[in-house]
This record gives sequence, structure tokens and C-alpha cells, in this order.
Amino acid sequence: MLFRVTKTYAVLPVIVYYLLLPVIYTVSLLPFPILYFVSDIVYMLLYHLLGYRKKVVMQNLRNSFPDKNEAELKQICKEFYHYLCDLFLETFKTLTISRDAMIQHCRFTDETVALFDKLAADKQSVVLVMGHKGNWEWAGNTFSILCRQQLYVIYHPLANKQFNGLMYKMRTRFGTKLIAMQDTFRDMVKNRDHVSATAFIADQAPQPQTAHWMTFLHQDTPVFKGTEKIAQKLNYPVVYVSVQREKRGYYTVSAHILTASPATEKEGEITALHTRQLETDIITQPSTWLWSHKRWKHKRSAVQQ
Repeated sequence: MLFRVTKTYAVLPVIVYYLLLPVIYTVSLLPFPILYFVSDIVYMLLYHLLGYRKKVVMQNLRNSFPDKNEAELKQICKEFYHYLCDLFLETFKTLTISRDAMIQHCRFTDETVALFDKLAADKQSVVLVMGHKGNWEWAGNTFSILCRQQLYVIYHPLANKQFNGLMYKMRTRFGTKLIAMQDTFRDMVKNRDHVSATAFIADQAPQPQTAHWMTFLHQDTPVFKGTEKIAQKLNYPVVYVSVQREKRGYYTVSAHILTASPATEKEGEITALHTRQLETDIITQPSTWLWSHKRWKHKRSAVQQ
């Protein structure tokens, strides 16, 4: 009997996936004005009806912006939920969007393209570091279209094989390749024979005992050290990538070198540099970062202080 129940529950996600797949593809084919009309409906459900993680978002905003009043924080909160719904549907749009439309909706500055052209001409592989801000999925797609480096993105595979396969298809459609987080260093060493750019999204909550602790948005915050350690071991230049939302459906990507020789940097310096840069980006445009993430769920122990 236990086997039968287990087997039934294992089949359910597969059924759900195939029921949702036509809907997802239909959404991806919608013209942008209709896509954002659907997003507005999703916003009404998510924010007003369900109140998805609203308490988490508001608490994160209060702690991060102690100088702002409640009305200002609520406005950022509403703008964030609008952005979150847009981001969700824009991700599905990746399934069918053309190359020309992708470049138009997620534009790289001329200086950024020139930077990556020079690095490629110098046959220099790089480590890219960024946050969950703007539309990082589109930024990866545009990079693979415009830049000469082979882009690798570090990711967490989803537990559901069907949905993981769908996300894999969206992320690799324009030539990006994915590396599972547990295989990061091994695969980067294996790929040293060609010019590459490996992207780390380094603003999630790591385990506190292995983290680098620093003040981020007025809060004691654990930060991943893996990006810094790998960059130092391979001595790849570290490039910070910023994604700013210009208007609905349009993003601008800019990048600059944080350090050209990571091996010579002091411990914690690279981590501090990219975290401070992300903090500046968030303060500049607070509504386009993932406030619904429980970023500060861990506390520093007395031993780590």
C-alpha cells in the first residue's frame, strides 16, 4: 500500500507539468502589452488576495531602509510585487522570444560590450558576479548573443525533473551552458582550455558557519565566500554585472572589473567589493531586488563574532 501511495504522488507532479506546459507556451507567445496585462492580473491575486510573503517583504524593507517612513516602504513593496509578476512572465517569454527582441529588451551598454570584447581578445576568462536584481535571466541570454566568451551559469537544479528541464531549455536557448553548484570548481578547471565567463549570483543566504559576515543594508549578513575562493584559485578577473530596469520590459546591463588579479587580494576583499556594489544598486533601484527571499534567516553565532 505504501508503494502505491508513493507512486501516485510521484506521478502527480508529472501530470501537473504537462497540464501547465501548454499554458506556459501560450504565455510565452503573448505580445508584450498582453503579457503585462496578464501580469497585472497576477499582481492583484498575489499582492491583494494571497498576500504572498508580504510580511517577509515589509520586514526586510523596514530593516534595510530605517530612514524611510511606512508610506514609502509600502510604495516600494507594491512596486516590488509588480516587478516580481513581470519577472515571472518575462522568464516564460524566453521560450519563444527572438534574438533581436532579446537584445532590444535587455540592452548591454557600449562600454560593457567593449569590455568583454577586450577580455576575449586577450584570451582572458572571467568570473561574473551579480545579484537577483533586474532580469538576470535575460541578462544571461543577451550575453550569450552579444559576447564572444562561452557563458556558464552556476545554478541549483530543481527537484522536479520536468520543470528543471524546462528551465534548462530557457536558460540555454541562446548558447548559455549551466553548471550545477556542486560541480562548479571541477567544471571550471575542466573548461580552462577555452575563453569563458562563469556567472555567480551571490546574494542568497549561505550556511552561517561557512559564510563571510558583513553589514549589508544595515543588517549583519552572511555572504557566500565561494565566488571569491574560486576566482583566487584560478586567478580570473572578477567582473561585477549590474542590471537596471529602465521601464517595463526593458533593462540595461553594465559591467566593470572589480579586480584584475584576485590572487593578490586580501581574504574577504572581493566578497566585500561585490556585496557593496550590489548594495549600491539596490539603494538606487530598491523595487527590483528579490525582497521575498528570506535573506536574513541566519544569525551569527558567538564563535563567529
